[in-house]
Amino acid sequence: MSLVANIHHVSLNVADIERSHAFYVDILGLKVLDRPDLGFAGRWLEVGAGRQVHLLELDRIPQDVGQHFAFEVTNIEEACAHVRSHGIEVTDPQPIGSALQAFFHDPDGNRIEFNQPAG
Repeated sequence: MSLVANIHHVSLNVADIERSHAFYVDILGLKVLDRPDLGFAGRWLEVGAGRQVHLLELDRIPQDVGQHFAFEVTNIEEACAHVRSHGIEVTDPQPIGSALQAFFHDPDGNRIEFNQPAG
């Protein structure tokens, strides 16, 4: 028996909520959700299938030492080209098992993976 049924959301610290909004909404296409007043700036964003990314405007951004989260994509070459067209550096897609993966960073240095499953 697993205690965990699914992933609901990922929470990321960001320094500038408007800059992060432009990245996650305008470039990656996430949808803005209603967010209660938590006493600090932030956004809740919908990825799809009930999954969310929560952006928290806070002073401390964790250093990138390999931690990341992944967005599943249906065409990794197209996804990478789109992000690159906005001046964002993306690694070339590489096989990992039967999937393909590519990595890039948001404006605050949070590492993100594009993952295209096999098939």
